[in-house]
Amino acid sequence: MRFWILFLGMFLFAGTVKAQTAEDVAKIEAYLNGITSMEARFIQTASNGNTAQGKLYIQKPNRLRMVYDSPVDVLIVGDGKHIIYNDKELDQVTHIDYSDIPAAIILGSEIKIDGKKLKITKFYQDAGSTTVTVEQGKKGEIGPIKLTFSNEPFELKQWTIVDPQSVEITVSLYDINKNIPLDSGLFKFKKSSRPGFR
Repeated sequence: MRFWILFLGMFLFAGTVKAQTAEDVAKIEAYLNGITSMEARFIQTASNGNTAQGKLYIQKPNRLRMVYDSPVDVLIVGDGKHIIYNDKELDQVTHIDYSDIPAAIILGSEIKIDGKKLKITKFYQDAGSTTVTVEQGKKGEIGPIKLTFSNEPFELKQWTIVDPQSVEITVSLYDINKNIPLDSGLFKFKKSSRPGFR
């Protein structure tokens, strides 16, 4: 199971894409910048048929923990310096730079979608949801990320990226708790070779 699928999400929608307004951009920025911490359950589905679920923890800036439920024996920890991907079944640990993953943009403490570092390339809104595709201001190797928000209340519900093999994976969030105290130990990685150890 590759690291990339942890940061993929798919959201299929129909309708006419329209240009976002300055108010739309400000609302998205305010929501993302208003999050200092988050705890949520997630369900992950892939276009190749793979599914998984688990628990997500975020502490800004740049701290992350994703714990997959059995039978997927994978742990992801972002300690502020690197993203550490631990496949316990294979006894493999991989360190990845934050700059190499699109989803890292939601971990920043000051997110600005101004067309310089980040820009919106697609925007769609209906009565129930708002969907934006965000990518780097300058073209690079990192692809775009699609963010889906519910409108009432305005809240992040899904994200999408596409891996180098063109696999789309949906990460959908539920039971979301924002801006709560989280144990700093969640964002420290300690390798364990024992299957099932969290």
